[in-house]
Amino acid sequence: MRHPRVAAPDDATRAAAQERLEALAVPAGALGRLGDLAVRLAALTGELPPPALDGPGEVRLVVFAGDHGVAAHGVSAYPAAVTPAMVRTLVAGRAGVCALAAAHGVSVRVLDLGVDDDLAGVPADVTASRVRRGSGAVHLEDALDEAELRRALEVGREAAGVEIAAGGRLLLSGDLGIGNTTPAAALVAAVLGLPATEVVGRGTGVEDDGLRHKTEVVQQALDRTRDRHDDALDTLRALGSADLAATVGYLLAAAERGVPVLLDGLMSVACALVADAAAPGSADWFVGGHRSTEPAQSLALAKLGVDPLLDLGLRLGEGSGAVAAVPLVRSAAALLRDVALLSEVLP
Repeated sequence: MRHPRVAAPDDATRAAAQERLEALAVPAGALGRLGDLAVRLAALTGELPPPALDGPGEVRLVVFAGDHGVAAHGVSAYPAAVTPAMVRTLVAGRAGVCALAAAHGVSVRVLDLGVDDDLAGVPADVTASRVRRGSGAVHLEDALDEAELRRALEVGREAAGVEIAAGGRLLLSGDLGIGNTTPAAALVAAVLGLPATEVVGRGTGVEDDGLRHKTEVVQQALDRTRDRHDDALDTLRALGSADLAATVGYLLAAAERGVPVLLDGLMSVACALVADAAAPGSADWFVGGHRSTEPAQSLALAKLGVDPLLDLGLRLGEGSGAVAAVPLVRSAAALLRDVALLSEVLP
């Protein structure tokens, strides 16, 4: 299953933004990657100067939550019971990403795609999109069936549409779910044609024995699905999860509608890799928020040609790295908007 190629950002605006950047009253190249980001932002939004992105609701994060059957097989340092606890914490506004989002004026919404818990007392709009309770253990079985894959993709697309309709001009994607680095690493390995040994990281902090076991599990998943890796969405069905599939749908919808997405850690970048494989050109609409500690994320970023804005050793998830990078995006826009031209300051 392959989508049509996604239309590219506005090249004429990019060229005009580059010309303005070179005409600013600063030494040539002095703005470094902030200058490059400002030009990219202009192309992505089709506006010169680029928008400030500081209005109410203009930057919006959706956190896709789900459990993973593989978490019961010793791949995580934490039990699956943490997932519903953290959903409740996020709903209450007390999660790590909530603190960052409040500091930077970012709207946050969490959707349960596959949490293996009733989530009693959690608002209905959080649980209404659930596709299933947990996803299949990917080293033993497919994560989803075909209908579940389609539903999860559609939920993600609908989520992007809701955020854009609410005024979102920069979208962020976040993840929540114990064990999710295992299917995400498997997805990266499958799309890039790599062995598990090159992609598997420590996730929530497994020790050396746990890392070896996790690597064996991912390799078993890759071996089980070896003949399906040429089809990005079938690979997603086999090796992903409901929450990861929804993230892919979210990214595809944003790219197709010409709305930029600021990526977070391994899960969102793995999904971006799948989205670009399914609909070539999607990656042109993605900006890297941060580099995580997971090797699979760096490999996927390199394949996508995405250079992350931050490298702080973060591995929290939730969209936290992307939210932390939002001030840099706004700073880049301000530079291209508010710095005088050299012609304006010279006598």
